[in-house]
Amino acid sequence: MANAATTTNPANTAAHAPALRLHDFFNSSAAYRVRIALNLKGLAWEHVGVKLRSGEQNQPGYKALNPAGLVPMLEVDDEHVTQSLAIIDHLDRLQPAPLLVPAGGPARDRVLQIAQLIACDIHPLNNLRVLKYLVGPLALTEAQKNAWVAHWIGLGFDALEAMLQSDGSAGDGDWCVGSAPTLADCCLVPQVANARRANIDVARWPRIHRLDARACRHPAFAAAAPQRQPDFIPA
Repeated sequence: MANAATTTNPANTAAHAPALRLHDFFNSSAAYRVRIALNLKGLAWEHVGVKLRSGEQNQPGYKALNPAGLVPMLEVDDEHVTQSLAIIDHLDRLQPAPLLVPAGGPARDRVLQIAQLIACDIHPLNNLRVLKYLVGPLALTEAQKNAWVAHWIGLGFDALEAMLQSDGSAGDGDWCVGSAPTLADCCLVPQVANARRANIDVARWPRIHRLDARACRHPAFAAAAPQRQPDFIPA
């Protein structure tokens, strides 16, 4: 089961909101997305630490709640919602303002394209359990593992940079799509953090680099950063 030690995140409280408990790990980029979304919406939420490095997510108590054995998992009163994009969709329905996925039109399409490029094409290939499998059963060296990460992030960021440059803003916008943070930004910032952790120079992609720097100055993004979480462990 998840770590019994919990703390309340210092996000703004929302009146009459249901009890929200996020099963979380500070270095999980999928959980990082949800923390950003919760903070952008000003929702009060409780952190429940799950120790991924020691395999706590695979214990029977946790897997009874989340058979995938992954984080994040959001408890909304008595309901358990898993998968970061599904959780953020749930939050949009729970509290529509600010809406993180536009209701319709080209903006909605762009936000979902960017979010899914990151969450479905890039992130799974540098996930902790994938990296453990590479150096465990497949016996790759550390250098081979790092080359794997750099290859797939590089391919994904090349596509993402081109997609961001094609939005008609001539690279001048502050956010991935439109004039406010969306699900796309919630996905972008954690993936950039993953790239930096792998010693990848994100400056190779100027638009990604600039959007990340802008977002990280926003209070909701800053409060969601791994080093600001109760279970943070310095490298």
